Amino acid sequence: MSLIPSIFGGRRSNVVDPFSLDLWDPFQGFPFSNTTIANVSNAARETSAFANARIDWKETPEAHVFKADLPGLKKEEVKVEVEEGQVLQISGERSRKQEEKNDKWHLVERSSGQFLRRFRLPENAKVDQVKASMENGVLTVTVPKEKVKKPDVKAIEISG
Repeated sequence: MSLIPSIFGGRRSNVVDPFSLDLWDPFQGFPFSNTTIANVSNAARETSAFANARIDWKETPEAHVFKADLPGLKKEEVKVEVEEGQVLQISGERSRKQEEKNDKWHLVERSSGQFLRRFRLPENAKVDQVKASMENGVLTVTVPKEKVKKPDVKAIEISG
């Protein structure tokens, strides 16, 4: 077997040969197959889709501001917490509406399930003064910053 691909035709079949035309399936013979993977429940796929809630974090001179897009959620379905002193945690859950047995779905793209995002806040964050508000499906969390003191500069006279 040659590790160099043949230029003059002929079938190349070497697992070590990166130019080989043979396709090797590393999972061939395992108890699961592509059909098993395709049958993953819709609930699992929806939960994973909702688990990645989109959040922006910007820093202004006065505060750290977090904005999360949470369409369709009420403020009662969202939790904002500061734990371990410097970790901001935003979590919540979108419930799936009960379906009628006679309903025929043509398309399901809206996700449901839980989400959880955690952010380590910088040392200058005033965690005891965090404020949160929700308007039109957008959660805004404001974490005020401590004023940065400029170090006092004292001029020293040089003798000599």
